[in-house]
Amino acid sequence: MLTPTGTWCEDAWLTTAALVQSTRRLKFLVAFRPGLTPPTLAAQQAATLQRMSEGRLLLNVVTGGDDSEQRRFGDWVDHDRRYARTDEFLKLVQRIWTEPSVDHEGEFFHVADARVSQAPDPLPEFWFGGSSDPALEVAARRVQTYLTWGEPPADARAKIERVAALAAAQGRTLRYGIRLHTITRDTSAEAWAVAQRFLDDLPPEAIAQAHQLHSTSQSEGQRRMAALHGGRTDSLEIYPNLWAGVGLIRGGAGTALVGSHDEVANLIGEYHDAGFSEFILSGYPHLEEAYHFGEGVRPILDRRGITTPSAARVA
Repeated sequence: MLTPTGTWCEDAWLTTAALVQSTRRLKFLVAFRPGLTPPTLAAQQAATLQRMSEGRLLLNVVTGGDDSEQRRFGDWVDHDRRYARTDEFLKLVQRIWTEPSVDHEGEFFHVADARVSQAPDPLPEFWFGGSSDPALEVAARRVQTYLTWGEPPADARAKIERVAALAAAQGRTLRYGIRLHTITRDTSAEAWAVAQRFLDDLPPEAIAQAHQLHSTSQSEGQRRMAALHGGRTDSLEIYPNLWAGVGLIRGGAGTALVGSHDEVANLIGEYHDAGFSEFILSGYPHLEEAYHFGEGVRPILDRRGITTPSAARVA
């Protein structure tokens, strides 16, 4: 379960700390922004939450959003230097977890005798997204799972290939994940009717305003999402059963898998064949769409061997 970060949602660390008390198997992918929390404090928070959750913590490294949101947090570092800061941050946190004492003086951080009382076990994995050249370099050096938003399978595969080549040059291999929404129903017509109702509720002026913001964002990934629809509503199925309508308004992940349960499963299979093993999915409303997916699509994926059947996972 991804717990997101930003001024539009609840704090991810506190939300996760509350939820680990009421769950037993669920893992949490906690999003955080390096640089807004000092590295020693972040290392300590993660170590504590890993113990509290009995090893169920993963970390989603979010280098930054658009400039206006970064400035809400008091962060005025520009785009490329934010990725340099992330690189230094992740290296430092890893050292604090694995060394008895760390002294470090770098471009962004200066610590003396940095440590945690007890190293997290296992060490939390870093998940990370970004489409710019500096982002891909950080992914290749520092993280275990590279994430991307839902572009058509061939474009998503091309991004994997770029990151994989950079990681291989570092002597590393990564896993790859993709962030998508879903609208899945018993029939294709039902699913597309839901997508159309969402579209009918979007005021044209809100679409134009959002497109202006997203298409000029400092985030290359956000600009790529905006380019999928171009602010238009007449050609939103950008690949069979891949709909860009969510991104007309929503920042971040802007595409949805839309169709019958079989059609959605088929497209997930295409992404799986392209190299993706991790899927972060959501819908509107979240709970109801989770049931549609869990009851309709998940059994198909189990039968095809893409996912592990629930009974086997519990055992």
